[in-house]
Amino acid sequence: MKKVLLGLLVSGMLALAPGAQAQTDAPAPIEYSERVSAEGAGKTALYRRALEWTQNKFAYGPKSGFKAEEGVGTVRVTGTGKAKKLDAKGKDQEVSVLFDFVFRANDNGYEYSVGSFRVIPNPAQPTQIVSFDDYRTELRADKSNSRTNNDRRLTAQITSLASEAAMAFRSYMNSAPTDDHVGVAGSEN
Repeated sequence: MKKVLLGLLVSGMLALAPGAQAQTDAPAPIEYSERVSAEGAGKTALYRRALEWTQNKFAYGPKSGFKAEEGVGTVRVTGTGKAKKLDAKGKDQEVSVLFDFVFRANDNGYEYSVGSFRVIPNPAQPTQIVSFDDYRTELRADKSNSRTNNDRRLTAQITSLASEAAMAFRSYMNSAPTDDHVGVAGSEN
């Protein structure tokens, strides 16, 4: 009796379980974006803080395409990172990765994004730039990809790069100096 009940319970659970979904051929583009509420901080102060980070703390160089518009409260810069794939012999091969950091301040806070990833597949031809989605498609079609898994390898590294850049920026914005006096007030004598 227990075995019959257990069998019915298991088969009922399997019947009600959601079906497994296969992965799609086209993975979602890699991007990290966030909206942050910062009421009372002021659009100009947020803009200046983001500008300071992109000019002095942005660790993804060489950077290019720098554009800042104080009146609109926007900052944009293209950064450079590195990723490694495996060549046919199983040795690491470094590729340069370009990405855009975009910041927009408003009266209620700010939003920023790290995205638009592009790859320079051949260091000997730095002007040849390919979108990461197209490059990933090329890697998936490569006959050695079943052994190297370069499509997944680079996707993981670029996802990590996006997250790292976003966390560095958010950490900097969260550590904004305050004008308030902290601690015990001085005595008046």
